[in-house]
Amino acid sequence: LILGEKMKKIYQEPISIENQVKNLIDLGLLVEDKTYAKKILGRISYYRLIKAYSITLKKDGRYISGISFEDIVSLYKFDRELRQLIFEIIEHIEVSLRAVITNYFSLKYGNFGYKDLSNVGKYKNRYKEALNDLERETKRNRRSPFIKNFKDNYEGGEIPLYAVIEVASFGTLSKMYKNMKNEDKSKIAKVFHTDYHYFESWIENFAYIRNICAHYGRLYGAKLTKSPKLYKEYLKKNISNNTIFATLVNLKIVSEEENYKKFYHDLTELIARYENIELRHVGFIENWKGLLKP
Repeated sequence: LILGEKMKKIYQEPISIENQVKNLIDLGLLVEDKTYAKKILGRISYYRLIKAYSITLKKDGRYISGISFEDIVSLYKFDRELRQLIFEIIEHIEVSLRAVITNYFSLKYGNFGYKDLSNVGKYKNRYKEALNDLERETKRNRRSPFIKNFKDNYEGGEIPLYAVIEVASFGTLSKMYKNMKNEDKSKIAKVFHTDYHYFESWIENFAYIRNICAHYGRLYGAKLTKSPKLYKEYLKKNISNNTIFATLVNLKIVSEEENYKKFYHDLTELIARYENIELRHVGFIENWKGLLKP
């Protein structure tokens, strides 16, 4: 070993489900029904279930006294249902954002003004990255009827903003918005009841959270790498902006009233059904209901 070189870990050998259960018991986990544990581990991988949802349940490499296999499964189920709720309300915002950007930008700059770098902010290379992403997404969707229609039947085969924006990922949408002129960002943000300084970080965060939800990632106990800006009133309440709760307080501001009321109702019902969940692991503070209530 060369001096100063970091020691690399050795991969664990695959083990049977029977030995997975034995390993959990050896680490201090209560497993009262081994048949049930084996059944679950046969349907949800050890890595997805145990590795992900044991993070908040261990101390010094062993399970905290009294923690059971059912507790881990409960965390997994709570997180899955939470993802579904958040994914749905973010979808409403994403669809609205597409419409608002299309209506505003197309009327001001024309159908193809989104390709003209003189119509965007000073960071033109960053906007070009978004256009490159958009071109790749268009190619992937080239067989879609509405994309094919413009390619085959219109002179030049160019695709107007109102069509191309429908194949853009939320991440690409976020890049496009972030690199528009400030005056344009401001007009669009006002539709969502906020200022663009906040909104551009929020939609980047929403896109990031949406992808976690879409790919069955973990929210419970996670520290988010794409964290949103928070209003000063929230910072004073010691809300951490790298937790899912920060996302939720911002979702309340930009969501349509009817959509948000349904989300809040479903969220409070979900939390009531999982009494053993420690909400601090998703960033909730003591007065969370007062802050999230419509």
